[in-house]
Amino acid sequence: MLWTLFVILLIAWLIGLIGFHVVAWYIHILLVLALVVLIIQLISGRRPVV
Repeated sequence: MLWTLFVILLIAWLIGLIGFHVVAWYIHILLVLALVVLIIQLISGRRPVV
């Protein structure tokens, strides 16, 4: 689920970077949040479902 969120936010950031310069700052904030979540997930690793 986090990977899906990361991809969606990455695509939204690219669209904002190309087309919507007015709201690009907001999309950049979302991208930074997605990267933080991705890094946390990579550091914590996958836990088996019990």
